[in-house]
Amino acid sequence: MKYFPRNTIARILRSRGKQAFLKQLDATPIILDVGCGNNSPKRTKEVLPQAYYVGLDIGDYNNSTETLSFADEYVLCEPNVFASEITKLGSRFDAVISSHNIEHCDDREATLLAMAQSLKPSGSIFMSFPCEASVSFPKRSGTLNYYDDATHKFEPPSSIRVRQLLESEGVKIVYLNERYRPFILML
Repeated sequence: MKYFPRNTIARILRSRGKQAFLKQLDATPIILDVGCGNNSPKRTKEVLPQAYYVGLDIGDYNNSTETLSFADEYVLCEPNVFASEITKLGSRFDAVISSHNIEHCDDREATLLAMAQSLKPSGSIFMSFPCEASVSFPKRSGTLNYYDDATHKFEPPSSIRVRQLLESEGVKIVYLNERYRPFILML
C-alpha cells in the first residue's frame, strides 16, 4: 500500500485549501504567515522547503521548538500592534497566508490592508475564515458555531468587505467562496 503524506491528502481533499495554495507558488517564495500557530512553519516548509518563511503571531499556539525552527523569522507581538508589525516587515512578500486569523484581530481592516500592502506587485494572499452563516450553525466543541470560540471578535468577517479592502489595494481575487465546503469532506 502506498503511503500518502498529510500534505498530499490535504491538497486532494481541499483543492482550494492552504496546502494547494502553497503548492502553486514558485519553489523559493518569501512567505508571510499571519497567525502562524498550529505547526504552520513546519507544514509550510514540508511543501516548500526552499521558501523563506516569516511567521507573525500574538502567542505560541501549538508550536513546538522544533516547529519554530522551520521559521526563518518569527515575530511575536501584542494584539494592539498586530497590523503595524505587519507593516514594519515591508512589501517584500510573494505570498501571505492568513488561515483562521482575521476573526481574532482587534482591527481587521488595518490587518487586511497591512497584509495586502506587504505583497510584492505579483504577490498573492491565501485567506480562510469562518463564514457569516456560522453564527447559526449548531453549537458544539470544535467551534462549528462562530461564537463557540471565545477568542473570536465581533461578528464573523464579511467576505464582501474583505474583497473590497483587498481589491482597494490592488489585490486580484482569483477565488472567493462565502462557504467553502469541499464535496468529499461535505459528505
